[in-house]
Amino acid sequence: MRNIFVRLHRWAGLAMAGFLILVGLTGSLLAFWLEINQWLTPDLYPGERPGVMLDSATLARRAEALVPQARARTVYLGYPGTVQIGMEARDGAPPLDFEFLHLDPIDGSERGRVVWHGLPKTKNDIMPFVYGLHMYLAMSGIGDWILGAVALTWTIDCFVAFYLTLPPAGGQARRGFLARWRRAWLIRPSGSFYRLNFDLHRAGGLWLWAILLVFAWSSVFFTFPNLYTKATQLFFRYDGPVWAAEAPPRNGTRPLMDWEEAQAIGERLMAEQARIHGFAIERPLALYDLREKGLFEYRVRSSRDIGDKAGSTSILFDARDGELTALSLPTGQHSGATLTTWLVELHTANVFGTPYRIFVACLGLAIVMLSATGVYVWWKKRTARKSISARWTL
Repeated sequence: MRNIFVRLHRWAGLAMAGFLILVGLTGSLLAFWLEINQWLTPDLYPGERPGVMLDSATLARRAEALVPQARARTVYLGYPGTVQIGMEARDGAPPLDFEFLHLDPIDGSERGRVVWHGLPKTKNDIMPFVYGLHMYLAMSGIGDWILGAVALTWTIDCFVAFYLTLPPAGGQARRGFLARWRRAWLIRPSGSFYRLNFDLHRAGGLWLWAILLVFAWSSVFFTFPNLYTKATQLFFRYDGPVWAAEAPPRNGTRPLMDWEEAQAIGERLMAEQARIHGFAIERPLALYDLREKGLFEYRVRSSRDIGDKAGSTSILFDARDGELTALSLPTGQHSGATLTTWLVELHTANVFGTPYRIFVACLGLAIVMLSATGVYVWWKKRTARKSISARWTL
């Protein structure tokens, strides 16, 4: 049985190594997403300044006035000093050469335009490209599937790797289990280069095992949300992420509401849910026109959010009649939602302040180290096996 698990770990690790190195490096950068953007593109991310912020509907209209051939689809207020407006070409208009328009939240003036898909063309596109590499290999569709398969394999391999660190039965059985297992936790720098790599791989994986499992399983949430939802529902009450939910069938003939009406309805419905469920609304965060689903999403930061920045308290409502479709509270609603919120916030380095973000950046480099040392150990063992085989052949 142990030999079977050794082979599983070996081939799973080799299959994942390149992808984990990529997501580890990009994840280290994304832990300081806002700070890097403020340094690299200060025009887009200038930081907060005093003044009264315009509302979502007004900002959406400003964006459409600046780009008449396009319409706004999303308004995100979560970054200090800038508003991110998702845009798409109107019917019959030529495709846009950008995807997001950044506006000043106080006066509505344009700050810049950004492309999130494809190779970066300007410095505005660099960090979105890093994000795309991390989330879907900068290849929408197939990239999601590849990284989803890697995330699922990584999750399973966490348990396989842990099992392989346990001391085998027999041999030095007279010594206690913990005494024999203690070796797996140690790194001995005085040994050979191969021994050092082996110890780094095994001991590093053990010391970081719990947080590696958190990142592996939360990666399944991002890439295979429906699979994550079904697995979570086996143990907890959980409705799944609102962005992955199927829209209920609607037969209404009323046209889709405009931004002003959607904002008013979103504010009213959220206030009603706050009274019913006993939470406080701290500030608005986003208004999304989910036209393909016939819905609007209104998001706020509330007292149920645990993240250092932004928030994920949201409602979905019908884009024609304003009927409430779903409420999603990050904590305190269902146990599965609370667990998922913690997984997401830990993965995105959005809790425990700067010290944890530094830890996540270092963890990304540790994942690179674990992948590289694993490949090196395999290569050295493979070379030794080939050498023995060649001697027997002679």
